[in-house]
Amino acid sequence: MSLEISLVDRIICAAAKAWKDDGEVLATGIGIVPRLAASLSMLTINTDLMMTDSEAWLVREPVPVGPRKGYQPKRETWMGFSRIFDNVWGGKRHAMVGPTQVDRFGQANISMVGSDYARPKSMMLGVRGFPGNSINHANSFFVPNHSTKVFVAGEVDMVASVGYNPARLERGWSLEETVDIRGIYTNLCVMDFGGPDHQVRLVSLHPGVTAAQVQEATGFPLHVPAQVPATADPTPEQMAVLNQLDPAGLRATALG
Repeated sequence: MSLEISLVDRIICAAAKAWKDDGEVLATGIGIVPRLAASLSMLTINTDLMMTDSEAWLVREPVPVGPRKGYQPKRETWMGFSRIFDNVWGGKRHAMVGPTQVDRFGQANISMVGSDYARPKSMMLGVRGFPGNSINHANSFFVPNHSTKVFVAGEVDMVASVGYNPARLERGWSLEETVDIRGIYTNLCVMDFGGPDHQVRLVSLHPGVTAAQVQEATGFPLHVPAQVPATADPTPEQMAVLNQLDPAGLRATALG
């Protein structure tokens, strides 16, 4: 492992692959790491991706984060809320989000923490767009601090998004047709739901991390293949693009 490669850069470059086979969909990254991952993917992996300027326009190239020093977004066409929702309801979107809790089914929580909904330990955002997003289009997760507080042993304290839980499946729906959760990108590893019966599967380990450490930091059993590769090093080309997308280096604080 090169000393010049930071962990956050490794995660961003790994997460950029989440959109590689999506074709022309709206890529949305919530938070600096998902946003940079989507931007890197649009520029280097899936050039058919669509992205907004975070306001009301589609852009020809991702808008850099942080101070822009005179940079003007290269707007192409209007993308107001009505067109956003057309993409959402039509399944033409793939969002990468940062849940507070995730369970073995991929059900996510951003609403509250605590066993008593009337008196929670912590109140957060509410469910926001998670319910509709999770039943309409693909989603991936970014977790900066992989621990059993996030990857909980039972169900999440408040189910804000649909997961691979047959007990909560509405009549007439199927897990395969309704739920599309792709990658999980953390400070320890990359995972997905490719294990038996959509079990969370270990895909790659960041250098210096073992499968046992990941399992210890996860509140439910993982599917661990016989061979788990190391998460790939970013290429010099990827690093050059990342530095253009984040000239102020804001991503350095993303893992806390």
